[in-house]
Amino acid sequence: MAFPIDQYGLVRRAAALDAAISDNELAAAVRRRELIRLVPGVFVPASTQFVGHEGAQRLHRFKAIAVATNCDAGAQAMPLSHASAAAVHGLPLLKPDIESVHVVNGKKSGGFIQGHRHVHAAPFGDDDIVEVDGMLVTTLERTAVDVATSGTFAQSLAAFDQALRTGANAEKLAHTLADRRRRGVRTARRALRLADPLSENVAESWSRAQMIEAGLPIPRLQHEFRGRRGTYYSDFDWDERLIGEFDGMVKYGRLRKPGTTVEDAVMREKRREDDLRALGAIVVRWTWTDLKKGAVVGMLRPWLESLKLLSSRTIPA
Repeated sequence: MAFPIDQYGLVRRAAALDAAISDNELAAAVRRRELIRLVPGVFVPASTQFVGHEGAQRLHRFKAIAVATNCDAGAQAMPLSHASAAAVHGLPLLKPDIESVHVVNGKKSGGFIQGHRHVHAAPFGDDDIVEVDGMLVTTLERTAVDVATSGTFAQSLAAFDQALRTGANAEKLAHTLADRRRRGVRTARRALRLADPLSENVAESWSRAQMIEAGLPIPRLQHEFRGRRGTYYSDFDWDERLIGEFDGMVKYGRLRKPGTTVEDAVMREKRREDDLRALGAIVVRWTWTDLKKGAVVGMLRPWLESLKLLSSRTIPA
């Protein structure tokens, strides 16, 4: 069945009824997992793009749009904020709070959670808000600071890393954060000092956060190595003697060239690793599961100790 899809990629009940698609047919499509119900009366076609950590944020973007453009939700006058604004900006986050759609009311009080909305009580100025596809959202800088001051150190570092990578202005981030006096500011300020746009994804940011919190020496990011079969850039390295690599299947999907398979990408990565080892470097790889278990530090520390690298570039508090 062909569903009417609006400019945002959403299927709305009113448009479906106009196209002679009944409520029963919409409900059946949800049961068949052809449609995903975002909020009452608004759906999105099911897709594999919504699978996994990044996929959940992509799905939340559609939910945020559904709420922001739904007159009945009463959210049009309230800009999207926090993880919802991040989803609209395409800002990847670590373990984002996406149970509800976040908006900000512009006041010092009056926050609440009701239905699909989490209304945050916080003032904002004209320079804190931008319009994206007809919706009001907090700016990239304000969004990153909101997320950073309400999360852990790892979440703060990931938000600032990825904000800088997405194009946020470092001075605006610092200025926005300087005005904050709430809980979480100290953690966020430390994260901003250590933020680096060379961190390619939230997994690399989370990896670095675990290293920092354990007091390991600061690694270089994206350092160039010239091997026998090409030039390579490492996720992390310490004096070209120890290389750290986040190993995720999503990464292999990004590395896959047109006309090749994920298996081809894996084999290409193996040859890359062989070239790096031929240069005399130790290569340590870890996965998302290792990050969740907090195992990365234990994998790196013995090599840093044996290579006498623990005293180099100590991390400031």
